[in-house]
Amino acid sequence: MLHADAHCLVVHKPAGLLCVPGRGPDKQDCLATRVQALYPDALVVHRLDMATSGLWLMARGAQAQRLLSRAFADRQVHKRYVAVVAGLLQPPTDAQDGWGEIALPLAADWPNRPLRVVDAVHGKPSLTRWRVLGHDPAAGTTRLELEPVTGRSHQLRVHLKALGHPILGDALYAPPDVQAKAPRLLLHASSLAFAHPASAEAMAFTLQPEF
Repeated sequence: MLHADAHCLVVHKPAGLLCVPGRGPDKQDCLATRVQALYPDALVVHRLDMATSGLWLMARGAQAQRLLSRAFADRQVHKRYVAVVAGLLQPPTDAQDGWGEIALPLAADWPNRPLRVVDAVHGKPSLTRWRVLGHDPAAGTTRLELEPVTGRSHQLRVHLKALGHPILGDALYAPPDVQAKAPRLLLHASSLAFAHPASAEAMAFTLQPEF
């Protein structure tokens, strides 16, 4: 638990733990249930993939849930991630601030759900901003900071795969050799900023990844 008050909670989600219960008796243990054991009024407002670690926000009570859910829908919650990807990705040459953009529409891959695919016809507009934090020439990898402007399911993973630089340890979208380079998905929600649902005070949290 990184922050707790009468209206919201910020917790550190470990990789490999579901945010909410899944289907089947073996998928009932999740972060929401664990938090609700301590704070019975805690409610979900967004999700992180099971394989992703990092900052996760919950509301306390229905009113806070409505306000925070609306803030997510209106893109007033700002999130950034750290990822390690395959290949030596160079910074964009046409961006003065060092940030590049991936604007590729995403849709469900219906024959292979829950996977997502780039789909120019049926996909929803999706935008990811990225910048290079560093390179590891010996490993042939790049550390990135990512900002999902939209919040599509698996957006960061699919966009980076489409860019030709899948995330290390990605069991869904990376080829076997890239999967094998890490024991887990190297994707971490490192920064979270939002307006407090009761006071409107600016709230900001950072949490560095363990990789």
